[in-house]
Amino acid sequence: MNNFLLLPILIPFFFGMILLFGQKKLGYQRITTLLGLMISIICAFALMLNVNQNGPQIVTFGNWPVPFGITMVSDMVSALLVLTTLVLAFFIVWYGFGSIGKERERFFYYPGVMFIVTGVNGAFTTGDIFNLFVFFEVLLMASYLLIVLGGEKAQLRESIKYILINVISSALFVITVAYLYSVVGTLNMADISVKIAEINQPGIVTVIAVLFLMVFGMKAAIFPLYFWLPSAYAAPPIPVLALFGALLTKVGVYAIMRTYTLFFTHDLAYTHELLLILSILTIVAGSIGALAHFDVKQIIIYNIVIAVGVILFGVAQMNEAALEGAVFYLIHDMIIKAALFMLIGIIIYVTGTTNLRKMGGLMGNYPALGWFYLIAALGLAGVPPLSGFIGKLLIVQGGFQAGNVWTSIFILASSLVVLLSVIRIFIYAFWGEQGQLSSTMNKSTYNLLFFPTIGLVLVSILYGVGTEIIQPFMNEASKVLSDPSIYSDAVLKGGK
Repeated sequence: MNNFLLLPILIPFFFGMILLFGQKKLGYQRITTLLGLMISIICAFALMLNVNQNGPQIVTFGNWPVPFGITMVSDMVSALLVLTTLVLAFFIVWYGFGSIGKERERFFYYPGVMFIVTGVNGAFTTGDIFNLFVFFEVLLMASYLLIVLGGEKAQLRESIKYILINVISSALFVITVAYLYSVVGTLNMADISVKIAEINQPGIVTVIAVLFLMVFGMKAAIFPLYFWLPSAYAAPPIPVLALFGALLTKVGVYAIMRTYTLFFTHDLAYTHELLLILSILTIVAGSIGALAHFDVKQIIIYNIVIAVGVILFGVAQMNEAALEGAVFYLIHDMIIKAALFMLIGIIIYVTGTTNLRKMGGLMGNYPALGWFYLIAALGLAGVPPLSGFIGKLLIVQGGFQAGNVWTSIFILASSLVVLLSVIRIFIYAFWGEQGQLSSTMNKSTYNLLFFPTIGLVLVSILYGVGTEIIQPFMNEASKVLSDPSIYSDAVLKGGK
């Protein structure tokens, strides 16, 4: 039944609503949140298998014919991202039991998480460009709550910048959608794909494509629009940082990926060349930031920027190998960034500092933490057979096929910068003389942080070593991206 595709959106929304009540009852809040996420994960997994067997699933509200009604579409790209989002949210919520703090838990933390998941999954699933804006606003409103949760001075200061940037971005989004609608006369993304080919106004459409790149680039933190991200993401508590770092920028990346493969394909020599140049500059900017800082949060945050550049480089190639690699790497980065933020959260909890220079010698007392951090760091850098390897390999292969030899070599070289930046944390924090330790460290709290973190690291390992099992799903996703007619035909003909 096609309506099944709405469940990973409706279930978190429903649980978010009931979590608005009983804020003081932590047991109720925690159990209800995990239950809602587990049910959603089961539904998302079933949806992914259904899409794999039967092709893209379509729902149009109100029995309006396509393209007049609001359409929700679950193809393989969407289904994979929705499932990944829910799995990550489950582990991050579990991790938060030991680190978010009871006062924050009692102040709408769990409804905020569920509404962010609702917005993210809705953005991944919508087949309507204006509805994409609506779901962006849903996740942003929930993020405004979470970024100020606790009311610390740094949070309040950075939240002003974060809100201001997103208000400007949202206003530009609406203007750009209106501009697009005035040209093509439709908001359905599949119909836009068809109409753009028919109107034969490449100049105007190229301008709109660049405007959308600005809108989504601000949300995805591409160069030079990433300036707000490092300080804004560093302000909230670690579970919120992990949620933001794993999900929010990835929605912007997905939006670029979807629009630049589905309907902005008429002027590849300009639009995708611009995307390629910006992706390289994004990697350079992220690399400089990751190497320059000695704050563990900032090092991993700047690695978000690097990963955004790598994924968009794959999108810019517009061939099946690179697009498969982009999807593979996008999901890898969501998993590994959440795991790394959770790992550095434990390091900060144990040491009481984010400054690498004050850390040292943790390997003696916390060897398991050290080795799991090393595995996650190697996975981020793309060391085989861990999860980052196959995605980056396919992106580079696609770059070579597209004739972008030197930039593809640069993508490979950027792995060394990523490895150096995260290995610095391993060397400073776990080796050498004993550094600063927190006086409030509690073993039971440590275990509450450690077990969900290790669970997510194991998921990242399985994602890497289980490439053969996952590859058919990724291949199907890349076919949808590389051949827009698969998506548009499925939607305009009402799905299979």
